[in-house]
Amino acid sequence: MTTSSNSDDRAFAASDRRLFLRRGLQLGGAVLLGGPLLAACGDSDSSSASSPASSGSKSFGELTLRLSWIKNVEFAGSYIADSKGYYTDEGFSKATLIGGGPSATPMETDVVTKKALVAISAPDITGAAVAKGAPLKIIGAQYQKNPFCIMSMAKAPIAKPEDMYGKKIGVQAGNESVWAAYIKATGLDESKITKVPVQFDPLPLTQGTVDGWFSFVTNEPNALRLKGFKVATMLLADTGYPLVSETYIVRQDTIDKQRDLLKAFLRAEIKGWKANIADPALGAKLAAETYGKGLGLTTKEQTLESKDESALMVSADTKKNGLFTVTQALIDENIKTLKYGGLDIAADKLFDLSILEEVYKEDPSLI
Repeated sequence: MTTSSNSDDRAFAASDRRLFLRRGLQLGGAVLLGGPLLAACGDSDSSSASSPASSGSKSFGELTLRLSWIKNVEFAGSYIADSKGYYTDEGFSKATLIGGGPSATPMETDVVTKKALVAISAPDITGAAVAKGAPLKIIGAQYQKNPFCIMSMAKAPIAKPEDMYGKKIGVQAGNESVWAAYIKATGLDESKITKVPVQFDPLPLTQGTVDGWFSFVTNEPNALRLKGFKVATMLLADTGYPLVSETYIVRQDTIDKQRDLLKAFLRAEIKGWKANIADPALGAKLAAETYGKGLGLTTKEQTLESKDESALMVSADTKKNGLFTVTQALIDENIKTLKYGGLDIAADKLFDLSILEEVYKEDPSLI
């Protein structure tokens, strides 16, 4: 039987991905451009529940999708697409979902070296790799809003950036670059904020050691709510730091030569994620009991996270244009935001939404 302390450790371990992602941003280019291919290990195992493609259907062969983190509910739509046969319905012989983690090869590396057909990443990570010459493009974004937030206790909420003046904010070492970019983007006077170095367990926030906590809106807030704490959150995306996340990345030559294959993949993903948005517990159960079995996940916590994910995915624009779409205005905002972090890259060098546009044009019922 899992003890409470072990459950807590696992719950907050998911937060360590920010440190992992920042390291990926720093090291990814060297690995992608001529460095040795590191063997994926740890949580980077693969699994599939798909059956062989039906007779007479298109045959795209095996689909390999590299996930950006361990197999938690963050990838619920893919679990549903796999378990319900949406991938095989679209012509793939089977789907292999490759888990990630701190000991796994960077996502961009797996796509560049063709270990994976598609990977899930983020604009800053992929942009840094592209700037170093990686032949990659973002073809869609699950999250219309980045999940980074400032969490506070509900009795003393931080509702706008200026509310941090005179307050102590806990910021992890792995999030320093995002914090600095956020300060710059919002024009805040950092001298009026006391930044406190912290780890990822937000216990100091509940004890009053700090007034605010840098976190993912899908993770630490829900962990504290399940412990009975009332918390408030302020999304960075809503307060001057717009950046999409959980982006699908592929090689440029895949776009050039295998558009039908990518459209088939996107259709399956759309169906899977629409099912999860309609029933957030569906993907949560698959994460806790099947794909992430053995990780100490619970359906209850994963369902809360699943609901928060849906809020990040669905917007007025996606309701009009379809899941994963990114408007030109939002792309422009992303490019501007990346510049605050020191990455100057042209939009057409990073984004290509043309395949997704074709998918919805060919089948408007998917919207």
